[in-house]
Amino acid sequence: MPDAWSAKRERQYDHIKESALERGKSEEKAKEIAARTVNKERRKKGETLSGKKRTEGTGNPNTSLESRTRDELYNRAKQLGIDGRSKMSKEQLVKAIRKRA
Repeated sequence: MPDAWSAKRERQYDHIKESALERGKSEEKAKEIAARTVNKERRKKGETLSGKKRTEGTGNPNTSLESRTRDELYNRAKQLGIDGRSKMSKEQLVKAIRKRA
């Protein structure tokens, strides 16, 4: 278990690992499942930076473009094949997406 984990995350890790072992997983696989799950929860809760910053998705299609995050807009621009998206601000991304879509 990494040192950066809180006591809560260590308990969560132990619980998930034990559960995986009970389901017949090997010790190594149980540790991997538990660590991946705990790290995923930490990323969701903002306890750590995700190593995959641009993988948040494109946002809810039922919400306005302005209410989405820059990363969500970036991902949508990537889907649409908009060039120069990495240097665009949030406002520029909104304009480019509207123009393309």
